[in-house]
Amino acid sequence: MISAGIQPSAAGGGFAVRLRGVTKVYDSGVAALGPLDLDVRRGEFLSLLGPSGCGKSTALRLIAGLAAPTSGTVNVTPGVHDAPSIGFVFQEPTLMPWADVAANVRLPLKLANLAAPEADRRVTAALAQVGLAEFAASYPRELSGGMKMRVSLARALVTDPEILLMDEPFAALDEITRFRLNNELLALWRGLRKTVIFVTHSVFESVYLSQRVLVMSARPGRTAAEFRIDTPEPRSEEFRTSADYAAFCREVTAALAPAYEGQRA
Repeated sequence: MISAGIQPSAAGGGFAVRLRGVTKVYDSGVAALGPLDLDVRRGEFLSLLGPSGCGKSTALRLIAGLAAPTSGTVNVTPGVHDAPSIGFVFQEPTLMPWADVAANVRLPLKLANLAAPEADRRVTAALAQVGLAEFAASYPRELSGGMKMRVSLARALVTDPEILLMDEPFAALDEITRFRLNNELLALWRGLRKTVIFVTHSVFESVYLSQRVLVMSARPGRTAAEFRIDTPEPRSEEFRTSADYAAFCREVTAALAPAYEGQRA
């Protein structure tokens, strides 16, 4: 079922997601977003960057169909079953503490009443993709923060979504773990070619991960600037320490500064 305000996209051009004139005003009267226009191509890695409260997470929720826009249209390309195919990774892993890793990853398939043999195959494959094949029988309390986030990512991947929405998934992790998971996420994206829309507060993370960075204004969030990060693939630690990386980070930081000024105004 497709939520109100969310429509399968009939548009061509290889777009996975299209937003046109999208706004979101909450019942409290707070204008959180928009108007926002956004095109995301199939297979693209896009980061949404901006200050707290600028509507980044709201935009993800609208794309996922977890909320309806106040105005405008959200078009999502249908998947193989003629419905949008979306996986969502939240900032917190939100794992069931009483269930082992395999059961946590299997949850979306259980809710979809998928037959046990196929569910088992998919869970095994998803855990292998995130490097947790040996931890299927472990419980969340036995895992590090980075491993818990890998479980959350495996749970999003287990349904084989065409679009992966990620809401600051690495924000609470230490820097070394965050860098490692950035590298692992890029490797997964290259291998699976999912469309990824990634929300972050970090200029450095957005530049390292993305093909394109969308800088959002202070609330209500709109497009303030857009940067295409054109660098040779695959990216590696060499890019993170390169002059090109530093230059991109300076440009994105300069574009982001007015958003924080607007937030204080």
